[in-house]
Amino acid sequence: MNRIIQYLLVALAISTATVAASQDEVRASHPTQSMFMVDVGYASIHDSYLTPITYDGIGLGLTFEVSRLTSLGDYKWLWQLDVGADYNYVENPSGNNELHKVMGDIAFNMQHVWRHVLTPRLNFSAGPMAQLRAGIVYNAVNSNNPVTVRAHANLGASGTAWFSTRLGRMPVTLRYQVQLPVAGVFFAPEYDESYYEIYLGNHRNLAHVGWWGNRLDMTHYLGADLHLGSAIVRLGYRARLEHWQVNGLKVHDVSHAAVLGLSL
Repeated sequence: MNRIIQYLLVALAISTATVAASQDEVRASHPTQSMFMVDVGYASIHDSYLTPITYDGIGLGLTFEVSRLTSLGDYKWLWQLDVGADYNYVENPSGNNELHKVMGDIAFNMQHVWRHVLTPRLNFSAGPMAQLRAGIVYNAVNSNNPVTVRAHANLGASGTAWFSTRLGRMPVTLRYQVQLPVAGVFFAPEYDESYYEIYLGNHRNLAHVGWWGNRLDMTHYLGADLHLGSAIVRLGYRARLEHWQVNGLKVHDVSHAAVLGLSL
């Protein structure tokens, strides 16, 4: 009887060690990661509250990203937090006026992970996301309505695919991610309504339910993480679309940027 108990204890210890090793392997395949990123590229702004024409110029951005695999569902879920700010300097076609756009945003993604899809090197993850984005756009020429406020909160979906490979002896992770808000609420004044009128108490019809019928936002990222010892260098491309149409107003902003990131 004592020998049977000993065998059971040994089997339990081996099983526990196997599970722990398996979990360590999963954690090692997608460890906790913090990344600072700089975006530099092209920006286009069309905001009919400020001007009837489209302005083009440069876009700059800073993003801090943290992702971590959780123990939820036997390490099959990961969360990702993105905190960022961006600035656009754009000019009209004749070059005699400019717009300045400053935005800040925070996005939280919770994604289920599917590992070794079709090949041991390919992994997918997808799940819900929540986003809050706000800022201002300033027109240096307008005297009556020089500034418009941008603010929206969204719920949606996000998905990621990553592929592990090598460049010579250097490990490389190729990554594609998309964030797609589905529904939310956003701020928009009436056509030709000044912010002074809003200040005086005209708060009617300022908040709007956003969905794909009146608002479409989307962010794409495609790039490579170069693993240089304990450091990771990220090289990539990010595209962002923000489009909405309500109250006789239309906003259509597009940006394309090169991304350089570093994780130590």
